[in-house]
Amino acid sequence: MGQTSNRSRRVSEQVRRELALLIQHELKDPRLGMITVASVEVSRDFAHAKVFVTVLGDDAEQTALSITGLRHAAGFLRRELGRRLQLRVLPELHFTYDDSVANGAHISALIDRAIAADAKNTEAK
Repeated sequence: MGQTSNRSRRVSEQVRRELALLIQHELKDPRLGMITVASVEVSRDFAHAKVFVTVLGDDAEQTALSITGLRHAAGFLRRELGRRLQLRVLPELHFTYDDSVANGAHISALIDRAIAADAKNTEAK
């Protein structure tokens, strides 16, 4: 991705903060699990925002339900963002599951296993 302007970064962070609060306090959808807004990428023209979310637990079915619930609530969330933010163009929200946390946990487990195996080999010598 190209260089991001300061304004774009500020808008992305502000949208992330407000969405996190809205999801936590305003949405009452039973499909939603424990959701964290990891990051937001706003397009150059601020017309679109890709919202990366993580869901507590590693149940694929719950994750899919949560993403579906967020997509269903996108219109409500966009309207509430419009009330809270002073933007000329309000971005259309696109929710995407962020698997970087799961990947990080997997890599950490692999590293721990490699260290344990190395320590075991060192003790055997």
